[in-house]
Amino acid sequence: MNEPLKKPRFFATRGHLMLCHNTSCRQKGADLLHLALTRHLEQEHLMYYKSGGSVRYTLSGCLGACSHGPVMACYRQTAQGLEQGWYFGMTLPLALQVARSIQQQTPLPGEHRFDL
Repeated sequence: MNEPLKKPRFFATRGHLMLCHNTSCRQKGADLLHLALTRHLEQEHLMYYKSGGSVRYTLSGCLGACSHGPVMACYRQTAQGLEQGWYFGMTLPLALQVARSIQQQTPLPGEHRFDL
């Protein structure tokens, strides 16, 4: 007998961060960045499933700027439509700045962006 699937809880988000976890970015520090960023997102209650958080964060495959990693992309819905930010040479302080901008709905930082 199959039991009906229970509907999962939905966590509203304001945006999505994706950190490349492919070989080249990992060789440039993406593993350590991932661990530190996860810890800080949780501590600052920015992570979508934590109290008050609205930023979704996941690891991703290649984001296409392999020799310039770690690479991070973000997406969020604004009044003007879907906004995206693509970052190279990502650091923890910059990643947190991007996450805070998403949470607070303020402009994304321009430093290290390669989509502009």
